[in-house]
Amino acid sequence: MDMEKSSGKDLYYTIDHEWIDYQGAVAYVGICGFKLAGFKEIQQISFREPSGFKKRGTVIATIKYNDYEIEAHMPVDGKIVRINETLLSGNRNLLLQQPENNGWIALIAPSLPYERKDLLLPKQYRMNGKK
Repeated sequence: MDMEKSSGKDLYYTIDHEWIDYQGAVAYVGICGFKLAGFKEIQQISFREPSGFKKRGTVIATIKYNDYEIEAHMPVDGKIVRINETLLSGNRNLLLQQPENNGWIALIAPSLPYERKDLLLPKQYRMNGKK
């Protein structure tokens, strides 16, 4: 089932350049284009235990290009509902082309779907990058 996420009106960022787009009781999560700077292509994405409950900050995926390796973390406590199969089935570069849209990494069910503690609004995130 290929799923395009709707554009986020309830979008937040972490200070580690990851994003979460709340869609009611679930949320899409991914990494920002800034964190992928230096990547010409995505050679490998490996998911760590792609199901079950994860604490905020837990590594959910590792992304590799040559000697570069970055980790995607869980932005909040919650359960991984589904990973983005498109990234596994060959179109890994969707992560580079649309990192904050169809290049989402996982669909999660946040433990506290209305809690926004330690998350940045888009404007705060952009300001943070300019410091």
